[in-house]
Amino acid sequence: MLGRLWQVQVVDGDRYARAASADHVRHVVVPAVRGRIVDDHGRPLVRNRTAMTVSVDRTVLDRLPDGGRQTLRRLAALLGVSRREIEERIRPCDAKTREDCWAGSPYQPIPVAEAVDERIAMRIVERPERFPGVVTELRPVRDYPQGELAAHVLGYLAPDGRSGGTGTVGRDGLEAVYEAELRGTPGVRELVVDSAGRVTRTLRERPAVPGATLVTSIDGRVQRAAERALAKAVTRARKNGRPADSAAAVVLEARTGRVIALADLPTYDPSVWVGGIDPKDYARLTSDRQGGPLLSRAIQGQWAPGSTWKVTSLAAAVREGHPVTGTYECPGHYRVGDRDFRNYQGVGYGRIDLRRALEVSCDTIFYRFAYEMWREHPREHPMARMARAFGFGVKTGIDLPGEASGNVPCGNWAWPGDAANFSIGQGQVLVTPLQLARAYAALANGGTVFSPRVAKRIVAADGRVVREVTPPVVGHLPIGRKALAYIRRGLTDVTKSGTAAAAFAGYPLDKRPIAGKTGTAEVYGKQDTSWFASFDRRHVVVVMVAQGGNGGETAAPAARDIWSTIHRLKHR
Repeated sequence: MLGRLWQVQVVDGDRYARAASADHVRHVVVPAVRGRIVDDHGRPLVRNRTAMTVSVDRTVLDRLPDGGRQTLRRLAALLGVSRREIEERIRPCDAKTREDCWAGSPYQPIPVAEAVDERIAMRIVERPERFPGVVTELRPVRDYPQGELAAHVLGYLAPDGRSGGTGTVGRDGLEAVYEAELRGTPGVRELVVDSAGRVTRTLRERPAVPGATLVTSIDGRVQRAAERALAKAVTRARKNGRPADSAAAVVLEARTGRVIALADLPTYDPSVWVGGIDPKDYARLTSDRQGGPLLSRAIQGQWAPGSTWKVTSLAAAVREGHPVTGTYECPGHYRVGDRDFRNYQGVGYGRIDLRRALEVSCDTIFYRFAYEMWREHPREHPMARMARAFGFGVKTGIDLPGEASGNVPCGNWAWPGDAANFSIGQGQVLVTPLQLARAYAALANGGTVFSPRVAKRIVAADGRVVREVTPPVVGHLPIGRKALAYIRRGLTDVTKSGTAAAAFAGYPLDKRPIAGKTGTAEVYGKQDTSWFASFDRRHVVVVMVAQGGNGGETAAPAARDIWSTIHRLKHR
């Protein structure tokens, strides 16, 4: 025994001392301050503010006679939640419990409520004997100085005990996509505790590194104008008897693929997520009766594009050998197989060129093109192939989650009427407003198809540019520059003397020329979808109003309002 005692105390004494010390050192995660999100001019879209946070120290509760149950019952009543909800948030995660649990250190206070009213916090502070182990302190929480502005783009934070002790994590929008850059690097505090679990001293500490600032290409001024234009358009449509239940607008830089504005209606105030969302608010945001405000119509909504689609069909016709400068008959109706397909209101325009066909939106010319191609290419229709070259039928790859891919049929239709419908943006084709904006950007910039980006650069807390974000090129239109230029000239006529002329009456188009195309897409069982896709040398503006009626009457005026802001002109 004496020999063994000598070995333990003298020979292995240092090793056992280190092991004993290690057993009593606990690591506590110190959350980093989350980075800001700003617009292209440095204006804050998301920032941080200090708010009262209520946390629970499990080491104190565990030493109470009842394990803290009475304390949690009082706290739950004060906060207006159930005791079980608080217990789930503070229970440690283990092999059996991986969700609704705390994955951080049990030796640090666990947040159970953020952005708490100061009056409630003071009741806790003034009665410590009734709330042992409950801590109130000022902590940073998300703040949205612009209110609802760009809510779907920004996203939100939600509690996540698996986030290593930070408590919240990006769940949607830019907050989710750039979570790693925004959250920063948590610090670590090493605490020495005694055998009863009480903290005796801090051994060492590594400070947290604040998250980076995310600089976006969003122009807050244009974004606000787009949101106001949608609200105005919906109000106008409803006065005219249209349901107008949702709307979206997209503004891109044509030559770079950067997103300048991305607006949705209905929308919501992202501050409802701060401190944990109320169940009633969550039910409202996800309710179909409320229009599903959480859904971003700009990237997740899918509709038939109507006549805005004709630019892809015209490009296919030119590629198949139809002279771009030729003239073609535009009768009031055209027979495809055993069925007559009609122009809008059955109006015919005689023999016209393709520029005029775009201006007046002649359907029958495109029916003829589609029918002839269907007979010559039964396996894959050239219009479907060209649509995919424009980027339709696949996700754009934008740096936002949840994007829809739309739908472009394979093009081996058994009935020629399907091809005819496809040629004017009806039938089985579905697009998102963002996809349509990307396609028109390719048309405007000479044929380059981009994968759009909202982020522009990542800037560290010390001001260093960590990374530049550049929209990648993902394709090129298989059509010559002369043909593209001809199509652009035809679309310029639309705002001057075509289907959007009334909407742009009085606009200085001689100094600020705008090309565009209206679309009025039929929807089975609902009223028409209103579209307007437009561009100048620098920007692309697309507006969609679901069940908004005629494109020239609803979407085009909204686009004009957005263009007035871009060009710094007075609104009508």
